[in-house]
Amino acid sequence: MKNRLLPVTCAIVLALSIPATVLVAQSVQQQQAQADRFKELEEFLAVYRKVKSSYVDKVDDKQLMEGAIQGMLASLDPHSGFLDKTDFSSLQTQIDGEYGGLGLTVTLEDEAVKVIAPTKDTPADKAGIKSGDFITHLDGKLILGGTLDEAVEAMRGAPGTSIKLTIYRPGRDAPFDVTVTRAVIDLKPVRWEVKGRIGVISITGFSEQTGADVVAAVSGIKKSLGGNPLGYIIDLRSNPGGILDEAVSVSDAFLSSGEIVSERGRDKSDIQRWWAERAVPGDVTGGAPIIVLVDAGSASASEIVAGALQDHHRGLVMGERSFGKGSVQNVLPLTRDTGLRLTVARYHLPSGRSVQEGGIKPDIRVPQLSDPDYKKRVSVRESDLRRHLVNELKDNSKDLEEDRIDDPRFAMTAEQLKAKGIDDFQLYYAMETLQRLGSKTMKLAAKPVKGRAQN
Repeated sequence: MKNRLLPVTCAIVLALSIPATVLVAQSVQQQQAQADRFKELEEFLAVYRKVKSSYVDKVDDKQLMEGAIQGMLASLDPHSGFLDKTDFSSLQTQIDGEYGGLGLTVTLEDEAVKVIAPTKDTPADKAGIKSGDFITHLDGKLILGGTLDEAVEAMRGAPGTSIKLTIYRPGRDAPFDVTVTRAVIDLKPVRWEVKGRIGVISITGFSEQTGADVVAAVSGIKKSLGGNPLGYIIDLRSNPGGILDEAVSVSDAFLSSGEIVSERGRDKSDIQRWWAERAVPGDVTGGAPIIVLVDAGSASASEIVAGALQDHHRGLVMGERSFGKGSVQNVLPLTRDTGLRLTVARYHLPSGRSVQEGGIKPDIRVPQLSDPDYKKRVSVRESDLRRHLVNELKDNSKDLEEDRIDDPRFAMTAEQLKAKGIDDFQLYYAMETLQRLGSKTMKLAAKPVKGRAQN
């Protein structure tokens, strides 16, 4: 820690000792800006000295400096932060490994731990924990007012061990307890199955090799059917995102050409673009119909894929409005085992639009009727997070208000759906839509074309 902080200390000393002749040469505006910086540094040093000399307990330099760094980054946006040894290791695990835990993506809101989304088929998902839930106690211990890192660390642990979570769910009168058994959270994020001649590809995250795994899933579906399916459902629900390059790779699998996403930094001229570059004409599905499922837990890389396919009219986006995270974070190593997660750019979809705050608006909005609490639950989105970046291109307030209007076509209750054997209404509706599209496509293909000889 001393080695890491030394350049900062030197910079302060050098800044305070700039020769007066240099200041005289500067413009009045530059002099004022320099004076303001001096004042801010002096305030920081004054607070540091007061805490060191007067706080009720002795505080070491490492604790104060780490706190200062964390506070500085926390003042920027919800996604920038300092990664200590534990955080740095956890991030690497999320990219290419597995861990013992519950399978939750959480954030901190008003000093309370709030669930963004449970990962599909993990212990948290199977226990019924939902987006918008607040976790107030862990094993009976109040965690309100603690740090997010402390809560996450407490929820992780050896597979097979259990932890009791006290949940407050908006819309319910009282908190309730849920005991969840930790398991190995398998971070291999791509699973596929065939249902009624439809290939269903579920992507729960974007880690190493996700793009290659999606291509393999398409191949596996074709092999299982002995031919092409009626279409594909790409399930991105409750997918919190991950590596940008893998989002590009997944999008590329379904696109034959065109821009996928652009990344725009602080400087307006600082633009980097990614394109569909597959050499073989068409896409890996051969142009089969695609439906992309999203919900309020679909964020970042998920929104890149859904938005790219939507902009290129390659897939129909269905479900609920996505999370709305349109920013890019880089992990900048500071030492061998610590780093900085810093927001460095905003990303834009092929049409030039940004998903920041507003998310991806589905082409067909389909509520999750099979969830009995879906009307009462408050979905967590980027626009709900403190200090979130503002979408400078669009005011999304009108769209968000429209999301609250009920669609009279979707009036069945969870109990009625269960009686019909439907436990996932969004997936069911997507399959029904593809069945209709597939039948129509097959009829058109079989219809003779005028002016062409038929064999």
